[in-house]
This record gives sequence, structure tokens and C-alpha cells, in this order.
Amino acid sequence: TNHIRKVLIPNLQKEMEKQAGNRSSRKRRSEFQYDYEVYHPLEEIQSWMFEMNRTHPHLVDMFSIGWSYEGRPLYVLKLGNRKRLHKKAMWIDCGVHAREWIGPAFCQWFVREAVNSYLRDSSMRRLMNQLNIYIMPVFNVDGYHYSWKTDRFWRKTRSKNAKYHCRGVDANRNWKVKWCDEGASLHPCDDTYCGPFPESEPEVKAVARFLRKHRKHVKAYISIHAYAQMLLYPYSYKYATIPNFDCVETAAQNAVSALYSAYGVRYRYGPASTTLYVSSGSSIDWAYKNGIPYAFAFELRDTGYYGFLLPEALIGPTCMETMRAVRAIASGLLKKCTS
Repeated sequence: TNHIRKVLIPNLQKEMEKQAGNRSSRKRRSEFQYDYEVYHPLEEIQSWMFEMNRTHPHLVDMFSIGWSYEGRPLYVLKLGNRKRLHKKAMWIDCGVHAREWIGPAFCQWFVREAVNSYLRDSSMRRLMNQLNIYIMPVFNVDGYHYSWKTDRFWRKTRSKNAKYHCRGVDANRNWKVKWCDEGASLHPCDDTYCGPFPESEPEVKAVARFLRKHRKHVKAYISIHAYAQMLLYPYSYKYATIPNFDCVETAAQNAVSALYSAYGVRYRYGPASTTLYVSSGSSIDWAYKNGIPYAFAFELRDTGYYGFLLPEALIGPTCMETMRAVRAIASGLLKKCTS
């Protein structure tokens, strides 16, 4: 699709440069002046995480769950009122695929909204009091860094392969659930390469280990991707219906109408296999199989005009509407679903 994108965006190079920004004009600012409506390189996102942790110690906890292939720490923020114990939890990751820059932008937006509206918004306060929300702003740190430095359209991790020069594994085909079946490739040079074995990627292994350890409390898993304007849930690897379909579909319906209420953007929702395509070894199927009843993948804006090069002017609206959807899912976790 790259050649099509070049026709749609007459000056692709200019669009890419605009988004990588004139870095010198964007000095490191303190948190309250941090610009949430531009894309940030990895180093800035990481120092922003430290800053959020430092300035909101009562609501934000920061820790590393492991290291990437290239040795970068895998940071996670835990949001929630820290006085209460044994709470339900929700996990959100962004940036599984390197080129989907709107993902990390949304994760940062979510954290900012959550901590800033804690005092003035009673429904957000209730969420933060009753839930722990784990946020991983950049899952695929090596790939994200590479997409800034070298190849804007890079998708995979950056792990090396013994036999081929091609690098990287699709971090959303590397999970231990129907691994490397339909919709994944065994060839290391392909964008959907499933890896040499399940959880071969240290990033996937670290998140899987963390979620397994907290499986008693984690009730929702959300992964933020782009682009397609869809809200997907299991199964990805087969056409069958999940046992708690009614509860999950209702949650998806509520999320999508909350999103629509912001700017009238329409999202399709449904099982990933029938709504998008069949894929094996995906994180939502793994989360669901491991006892997390609500597992969702968002495909954010747009539907292909800009594709991965979503302009910075659309970060605000995209994050605002997605925020409504994620909040709807979180609120739903506090109610019993009986169907």
C-alpha cells in the first residue's frame, strides 16, 4: 500500500518531516507544558513518565517489567488511588507496532486526563479509586525508536535472526495462543513473522509474565493500534463465538457509541477474525485465554487516507474520542454483567 499512500499524500517526505518535527523548536519542557498534541520520541516519553511519577506520587507508580531485545527498560505506569488494596485492574498497552505513533500519544493523553481530572471529575475519581490501571505507553520500545531514527514505516521488534539478515518479529503474532497458525508468517522477512517460538520476544514475554502474575485482578486488557477505526475482541484466530459474547459485545457497543458522541466518528466493532482478519498468536486471544474476560484491540483513526502518518492536528480529537471509549469500558468493569 505504500505506493498508494504516496499518491494520496502528494509529498510524503514533507508529511513525515512535519511529524518528526523540528526537534530544536521543541525544547524539553516540564510536565505541565508538555505538548500532548505532537508525537514524541522514546527518550521524551520516558522522561515524561518519570515526571508524571514524580509530580503525582499519590496516583502514579512507575516500574519496569523487564528489558527489550536491545536492552531498554520496559516501563509501566500504574494509575489508581494507592490507599486501597485488592482492586480490580485494567491493562492498556500502546505501541506494539512501531509505526503506529498515535498509540503512544493516546497512552500519554490517557494518563494526563486521569491525573488532571481526578479532583474535579467524580466519575474519573471513582474509576481511579476502584481500579488499578496499568499503562504501557510504548510496548515495542526498540521498534518505536527505530521508526523515529531510520524507517518511519517499521512495524516489528528489532531482534536478530540467525539465518536471515531481516530483523524483527511481529509482537502481535508472538503470543502463546494458536501460535503461527493462520494469518502469521514463518518467514523472518515478513511483517507478520511470528518469531522462532512463542514469547521469543523479551517484550512479549515480560508483559505475558506480568499479566499472568496479576491474572486474579486484571479484568480488562486493551491494546491500542492503528489504523482502521475499529474495536475488536476475541477470537482473532477462529470464527467461533466467545462464551461471554453478550457481555463483551455490550461493552464494545457502549464504547463505540461513547466514542461517536465526541465527533461523530463511526467505528465498526466485532470479533477480530470476522471484522478485520484472522490472525494467530495475538495478544487479545492470549489475554482472553488466560482468564481476562474483557480483551479489546482498538484500531484508531483513520481509515487509510493518512494511514500511519496521522497528522498531529488529529492527535487531540482522536485521543479525546478514544478516551470516552476506554472510560466506558472501565466503568463497565465496575458493574456486574449478567448475560
